[in-house]
Amino acid sequence: MKINKLKLAVAGAVLATASVANAGIIIPAGDWTLDINGNVNTYVNYTKSDNAQGSAVIGGLATAKNSNNVAAQNPDKALGINTGLLPAWLGFSGSTRQNDVDVSFTISMQPNTSDNTPGGDNNAPLFRQAFLQFGDKSWGSIKLGKDIGIFAQNAILNDMTLLGVGAVATPRSGGATTFGGIGSGYIYAAWKGQATYTTPNFNGLTASVGIFNPNAIASSNYDATTLAAVATGTNQDRFGFEGQIQYAFNQNDVSGKIWASGATYDVTLASATATYTAVAGDIGANINAGAFGLTGYYYGGSGAGTTYFGQQGVYAPDAATKAKRDSDGGYIQVTYTAPFKTKFGVAYGISNLDAANATDLANNARLVAENERWTVGAYHPLTKHLNLVAEYNNIKSQAQVSTNSQEASTYSAGAILFF
Repeated sequence: MKINKLKLAVAGAVLATASVANAGIIIPAGDWTLDINGNVNTYVNYTKSDNAQGSAVIGGLATAKNSNNVAAQNPDKALGINTGLLPAWLGFSGSTRQNDVDVSFTISMQPNTSDNTPGGDNNAPLFRQAFLQFGDKSWGSIKLGKDIGIFAQNAILNDMTLLGVGAVATPRSGGATTFGGIGSGYIYAAWKGQATYTTPNFNGLTASVGIFNPNAIASSNYDATTLAAVATGTNQDRFGFEGQIQYAFNQNDVSGKIWASGATYDVTLASATATYTAVAGDIGANINAGAFGLTGYYYGGSGAGTTYFGQQGVYAPDAATKAKRDSDGGYIQVTYTAPFKTKFGVAYGISNLDAANATDLANNARLVAENERWTVGAYHPLTKHLNLVAEYNNIKSQAQVSTNSQEASTYSAGAILFF
């Protein structure tokens, strides 16, 4: 049973995009083998925001230029020195085999590399992983604890911006992480308490299924005049269910994998008695042949919303009314590794959200209809562990009514070091 640690999770996203260490710092410790692993990454970002057409897009990822050009959060030009889509990461893993069972644990923390407060030390670190795992190759494995979700997991792990920046919703310095392709190509898999089972590997075919902590879902609706959130909280009276099946292959010079996953959660609005079920599914493939790589991904859902699972997923202005919004999207990504080892990539991603009905459209004209992204990147392995990265990202946010839109472009350069 492989230990699920950062460098293994990132391997899906790396897809030979750049070099990454094959092992962390291995320490034998009695019956245990300990592994200290992680990354440090930082990027210098310059974001240029265009004049927004109409009012700001609610749920839009592109930053809008303010009319007075002096507001603190969204000037037309913003500079930042931040981590990218991956936070800086320090992980501790341990593995052993006892009574014919493979046993392992992973605990990690994710400190920030930037803070724009006067003292420069206000940002708290993240803690994304704390789980145990046990099993055997003959019957599979069980994971208990907090780790990345199953649904849309492969979407983010195969996104080339995992080594870079992608969309930058808050361009000023001090942010924890950027968005990558989250919200402009896929819904965030997020980090959730879970109890999951993964089957043995049947000649490349594996499946995973689990129950998940019902994380709170973001506000679903806004008052069209005051922009105050309506039904700000949510309760969920059952666990969420997520599952995935995937097939990995490697034959001659062609390798890759094909997958499909899904999720379902029941949601009850805290300020009302309205209850609905949010569901979503996806399908994707990553294929590498020689120097070329291709990734294609598509998702769709009802009540699943956009960017974060469930966000803006329902129109529910009161206890008696609820209408789920449909959403879909995906991305396509092409990469090429030059003879001098630099990998070049281009990606296009889009996330769409439909108004639930005519009343929803009339009351929420500024609600996001789509976030659309173009990414062009170059990833060069300067050493076995260190990769230099340069990216250009353009993102456009369009509201339900065509007169409301905003657009921003970000130029990024930096490095990511794996150990």
